[in-house]
Amino acid sequence: MRNFKINNLKEYSIFFWLCLIALIGIFISIIYSNIKNEQSQVIKSSLENIYFKKTFEEITSNLKPRYTEVTFFSKSGDTYESIINKLNINKKEKEELLNSILKEKSLKILRINQKFIFKFDHLQKNKIVAFKIETDKKNEIVFKKSKTNSEFVSKKIKKNFKKELVYKETIITNSLYNSAINLGIKPNIIVEFARLYGFQVDFQRDVWKNDSFQIIYEEFVNEENIVVDTGEIIFANLNLQNTDFQLYKYEYEKNKIDYFDENGKSVKKTLMKTPINGARLSSSYGKRKHPILGYTKMHTGTDFAAPTGTPIMASGDGKIIKAGWCGGGGNCVKIKHNSTYQTVYAHMSKFGRGIKKGARVKQGQIIGYVGSTGMSTGPHLHYEVIENGKKINSQKMKLPSGKILKGEDRKKFEVSKIKIDVLKSNLIIKYN
Repeated sequence: MRNFKINNLKEYSIFFWLCLIALIGIFISIIYSNIKNEQSQVIKSSLENIYFKKTFEEITSNLKPRYTEVTFFSKSGDTYESIINKLNINKKEKEELLNSILKEKSLKILRINQKFIFKFDHLQKNKIVAFKIETDKKNEIVFKKSKTNSEFVSKKIKKNFKKELVYKETIITNSLYNSAINLGIKPNIIVEFARLYGFQVDFQRDVWKNDSFQIIYEEFVNEENIVVDTGEIIFANLNLQNTDFQLYKYEYEKNKIDYFDENGKSVKKTLMKTPINGARLSSSYGKRKHPILGYTKMHTGTDFAAPTGTPIMASGDGKIIKAGWCGGGGNCVKIKHNSTYQTVYAHMSKFGRGIKKGARVKQGQIIGYVGSTGMSTGPHLHYEVIENGKKINSQKMKLPSGKILKGEDRKKFEVSKIKIDVLKSNLIIKYN
């Protein structure tokens, strides 16, 4: 009996251990299976992410914006045709663009550094659907394809600029130009200032240290408050040895503007007294010993010494009858102003833009730059005035006076002058 119990106990013990081992095996199997499933899910998820990322990158890399823009700036020697030929479009489309531009009268002259922006539509086989040309810093012309036909329709647009009136004044300690630059006045305003006073003032001899000037002029400011362009001079006063020379802008007829002194007399004369700003009179009209030839001969002009590159202005309106090499005169320009007067400008380093025989020029327009070409010992302008075929002393000639306002015109001018004087007083308060 005792042996039977012992045998049963052994059998139960073996059975218990077998069951325990089986349970442990099942448990391990379940855990292993879960781990394997989790790893499989992780691998699957990773593969899906990799595939999705690859697919997304492939899709997005092939996406392009519908419209793109190409920008050009005109350079010296460019034409509208040469700019259009740079575009990657067919011949027919180039002709359409060119014809659209040539129809616009305000684009008759292509200036240097004009901005062109062409807009391409990639859904229309890279065709140009619009383009614009900046005519100046304040205006542009936009061309858009018509919805009814393939022609471009143009529209002039004024940019969003604000016009401000600026007042400046200072004492001249060195030169008018340097004093104005130190005030932050733009060079084109200084040139215009010199042009206006060039009819009655010799800037080399008449302006002394501690003389002074005042000026009111227009500036155009963009939305970032940056000055992008300047406008016209409204008022100017040049005080020379305690004598005031005042100029007032006045529209005496519709679209006809001139500058008048306080007595209603126009400052504009037939010829400017000095066609260059800031130069030194280095040789007068008359007999002298020639610096190169070595013998005494008649000097039929006036020489103004100035650094190479100094702008030379046309002393009056007229037509260029010569622009080229003049032997001992080097590069020279000859202008016929009217039936009486002609002027000559010699020894230029180079000519101004558009200066050639047959071209018309305006008084004060830059026609060239100081140089030392031809028979010359240093950079200077040789300036001649020819009156009725005879060379005369430009510094002693009696220049015809300009327009004088009378009657009703004078009354209107006086009202305009008072308004400008009030404006000046207000600006002096503002800037001080």
